[in-house]
Amino acid sequence: VTGSRMDDLKQTLKALYTGSSRRAQMFRYFLIAFDAVTILFFLVSAPMQLSPAMELLSALIGILILLDFSARLWIAPNRRQMLRQVYAIADVIVIASLLLAPLLHDDLAFLRVLRALRLIQSYHLLHDLRRVSKFFRRNEDTVIALINLLVFVFFTASLVFALFADKNAGLKGYVDALYFTVTTLTTTGYGDILPSTMAQKLLAVFIMVVGVALFVRLAQALIQPS
Repeated sequence: VTGSRMDDLKQTLKALYTGSSRRAQMFRYFLIAFDAVTILFFLVSAPMQLSPAMELLSALIGILILLDFSARLWIAPNRRQMLRQVYAIADVIVIASLLLAPLLHDDLAFLRVLRALRLIQSYHLLHDLRRVSKFFRRNEDTVIALINLLVFVFFTASLVFALFADKNAGLKGYVDALYFTVTTLTTTGYGDILPSTMAQKLLAVFIMVVGVALFVRLAQALIQPS
């Protein structure tokens, strides 16, 4: 009886995640909204000192992401292949950072970088949008190029903030990290924020090389027809 119930639950989940019914479409819209909200939450909370309430909310989000990840893994036709996907690896890291954070007794900066990996889930979100949105299918090249650039900018800004900003700088430190990332990426280089160590200079080189390529790709997608 227990095995039969588990089979029924698995079929229900498979129908929700992969089916074409109205119920399945509404469920996937909810997942898209959840992914977008969690990505926004991690970006907004990156410079904040986490209160007990924020830590509890982060843990709750971690549990929800874990449930979603477990359901996808359970119904996956090839689990090993799924676990090798970049978004799956990122989700495992994000889940670990969220659920283990209360045990560390310290707001370690590197956790902010790990949580920023949730940005990679946006690519999985794009996969869902391809199925449900005609607008996305018409403008797929432009949207993907924009997402590539935004993921790179905000993840790199989180990395700069975690590694080089003053831990007590808060929002100002994160804005400075974002400002440094964008001015470096666009090769504007105002010179008011300068890399001083070898690690900072190498990161600036990485931002310029990769960022400019992504920026050019976005411009190409906007100007050239599909």
